[in-house]
Amino acid sequence: MSRTTFQGSVRSLAGFYAQGPGAVVAITSSTTLNPIDHGGRIISVGGALAATTTLTLPTINVSTNPTTSGPGEDPNTLNNEGVLYTIWVPTTITTSSLKIATDGTDLFIGTLFGVDTDTSDALVAYNALAADAFDFINLNGGTTGGVAGTFIEIVAVAANCYMVTGTVNGSGTVATPFSTT
Repeated sequence: MSRTTFQGSVRSLAGFYAQGPGAVVAITSSTTLNPIDHGGRIISVGGALAATTTLTLPTINVSTNPTTSGPGEDPNTLNNEGVLYTIWVPTTITTSSLKIATDGTDLFIGTLFGVDTDTSDALVAYNALAADAFDFINLNGGTTGGVAGTFIEIVAVAANCYMVTGTVNGSGTVATPFSTT
């Protein structure tokens, strides 16, 4: 499949959708995500991972196009502002953990809802604020999420800022998945 670039706004009166085998990317080992291979797709991670698996988000780049790029926007821009990563856990993570990491400078800001799926179906909200300096989301298949059905959406919204939202299904006494390590 080739990439197509449009200059200016694109409007659809009937919507856009992704379809086919390229719309879902299965990951079973540590991976550095990138806009071309993972942006706008569903990233499926789950089951018995070989070891602690880390999904590393790319460094947010909000640079403008160089003046040498010609008329309009540069289709090869390194700016990745607005790229959406959707992470889905179809089967409960077992015997290991899933870490979603930034470069250590970019931080998570937003809310993840934690659901206790094994006893009370209690719902708890976990907030990440800039002052918290959270640069990891850790799912352990239990208290911090990673039970089947967990999903997290992450968007590069500004320099050093990934907006995060989603639901992390857990078991036991659910706890925040946000961390600095």
